[in-house]
Amino acid sequence: MKHEIDLSKYKIRTDLAIEALPQNIDIETKTIDNIKISKIYIDETIKKQIEKKEGNYITIEFEDITDKENLENVKKTFITELKELLKKMNIKDTDSCLIIGLGNRLSTPDSLGPKTIDNLIITNHLYELGLLDKNYRRISAISPGVMGTTGIETSDIIESITKKIKPDFIIVIDALASLSIERINKTIQITDTGIYPGSGIGNTRKEISKELLNIPVIAIGVPTTTDATTIVTDTINYLTKHYTYTRKNINNPMNKLIIKGNVNYLKKDIKIEKQEKQELLGLLGNLTEEETRQLIKETLTPIGYNFMVTPKEIDFIIEKLTDILGNGLNKALHKV
Repeated sequence: MKHEIDLSKYKIRTDLAIEALPQNIDIETKTIDNIKISKIYIDETIKKQIEKKEGNYITIEFEDITDKENLENVKKTFITELKELLKKMNIKDTDSCLIIGLGNRLSTPDSLGPKTIDNLIITNHLYELGLLDKNYRRISAISPGVMGTTGIETSDIIESITKKIKPDFIIVIDALASLSIERINKTIQITDTGIYPGSGIGNTRKEISKELLNIPVIAIGVPTTTDATTIVTDTINYLTKHYTYTRKNINNPMNKLIIKGNVNYLKKDIKIEKQEKQELLGLLGNLTEEETRQLIKETLTPIGYNFMVTPKEIDFIIEKLTDILGNGLNKALHKV
């Protein structure tokens, strides 16, 4: 009997535009210092296919930021891409900016926004006193907290502040959710479309966007969490790749020089045959990746086991990420 999955009930969603794009969409990509930069403009046609707003999306993918050189390279790339977007949006050096750090400071994977604010050079008070140096932009910042602790819709707080201080544009920073283990803490997304806080974990709040605030809104985010569905789905994919690679290279003399279990098969060009997948996984091997993901989500969600998960070293990584974003924003917005 054919298994039917109710897609409307267990809808898969991601905060990253690059994960939601259909495979036939061309993406502008380049690699600098082992950092992959992908750019896409979502127009009316693409917008109809995915749940993303029309606008520019920039994705920066990287590896180890615990290494100082890699961290500085990622920071440099982030600064360059943000400056280019500001220029594309016709934002002038003299335009004032309100920076908003979304999230919960007490929850480490959700503290990206508030802790990035701690690293910013804030100048609005100096402007009010007439003491602002010409090399510094007028910047104000706030971490409005989350609705669970304030009882107030975050977008309402931001809308009220915006009406009071009248910034020329807004930058919103938030932790995101991803559909890939490989992108957790290793991806920065920059977009000029604004943001729906909490949407990646199914807790969608009111949007923070140009449509709401009548000024440009740039959203910057890093995926710091994923769900159990993604972990299981990716594990099945890795299991298949590992099985295929091991089977085809069991007699490869080069592998005899490598400690058993240390071969990074993900970096190998592996063509997985459908027959091998079926041989390893049985009936599950007949499903596509998307069908597998839907089935796992359908299995875990009703019983409350589709947990949101973050890596064990998240405290240390958040420090590095907030350094990249905070100090990167300082250099992109000020002439320092």
